[in-house]
Amino acid sequence: MGTDNLSRRAFLTGVAATAATVTIVPRHCLGGPGQTAPSDTFGAALIGCGGRGGGTFGGLGPNVKRLADCDVKFLDKADNKKVYSDFRRVLERKDIDMVAIATPPHWHALISIAAMQAGKDVLCEKPMTRFIAEGRAVIEAEKRYGRVYQIGTYGRFGASHDRNSILTRKIIKSGLLKQCKGVHFKRGDFKVKEWSGKVNLQPQPIPKNLDWDMYCGPSPFKPYNVDRTGGRHRGYWDYEGGGLADMGQHHWEGPCWTYGKDETSPVEIEAYGAPAHPEACGMWGWVEHRFADGMTFVFASGEWGEPYNRLQQRGVTLEDLDPDDRKKVLAMPDDPPLISFEEAVKTRKPAGGSSWTSHRTATLLHLSNIAIRIGRKLRYDPDKQEIVGDEEANRLVNQPMRAPWHL
Repeated sequence: MGTDNLSRRAFLTGVAATAATVTIVPRHCLGGPGQTAPSDTFGAALIGCGGRGGGTFGGLGPNVKRLADCDVKFLDKADNKKVYSDFRRVLERKDIDMVAIATPPHWHALISIAAMQAGKDVLCEKPMTRFIAEGRAVIEAEKRYGRVYQIGTYGRFGASHDRNSILTRKIIKSGLLKQCKGVHFKRGDFKVKEWSGKVNLQPQPIPKNLDWDMYCGPSPFKPYNVDRTGGRHRGYWDYEGGGLADMGQHHWEGPCWTYGKDETSPVEIEAYGAPAHPEACGMWGWVEHRFADGMTFVFASGEWGEPYNRLQQRGVTLEDLDPDDRKKVLAMPDDPPLISFEEAVKTRKPAGGSSWTSHRTATLLHLSNIAIRIGRKLRYDPDKQEIVGDEEANRLVNQPMRAPWHL
């Protein structure tokens, strides 16, 4: 019987008749102020339990129960109940609502896509992907499966609360700026030398607890050496992209939001670096990105070669507009506030670092590394997301994966 057909008198009579036999439910089971209802508590798993694992998992929010840990180094103690060595077994569980991914980046895209396909929401460590085409695939998966996805770096959140950044974004997004002369630098803190790889690595015995085949996954299968693992993986193109990829998404999430470049990419990229090794990431001095509107981003390592001296830092201000256009910009509303991963999961709205915005930041890192590896200026089509007129460079945009793994 529906409650629409139930009179108030009958309802109260029924309640009175059963009150003596009903167990009183504790308040925490119902939720309310200061309490969390079971329906607001989420089951979660951590995939990749190394150095960043705990911090990434913490980004899921406070109302999360950690039900499973998964890592390829758990081969000798995996029980497929709480501890796993294969992420696919984790994703089969119906009681897991979300996953935190803190593996090396060569696994980020495939695990993210598989998790969303399995109905899980995803918080993934930076950098978002290992190469550009992976980002497009993650975007498609987020859209297709209707999941919440966010990269675990929050630089754009700080920018979105800074009044100068908000104004700059309005100026650029207004389309009233005839020619943008802005130049934004990031000098230093790219850990270039720290995460440069060693060459001529010698094979070593594979530890008994490590599933080395699964560690390599979609990347080329190489002989085991400890320098390919445990953070030092950052120094090899097979798994990441050196210190630039390690730190770059942190540094550029905010500027991409501020300068309205979270839905586009540069059209020209030029790098100054040492000759690149085919396997090990190495030293570089600077990378210059120029966008179609004239805005320039500069990565300057400060760790190699002559310093960048082409352009000086220059912001974007109302003075770059004529008086009538300034009024139009000041009358523009602010963007809606960015929402956290936790809020996005509850409301089913896009998170503040969703796939399509973080992909554009990650693309900056990948284009930088491609320019460093190729050693010449690149032209890029932000809409087609491919390098123009350079087949060798374009092969690094969409790199092959080792079978049976594929996008």
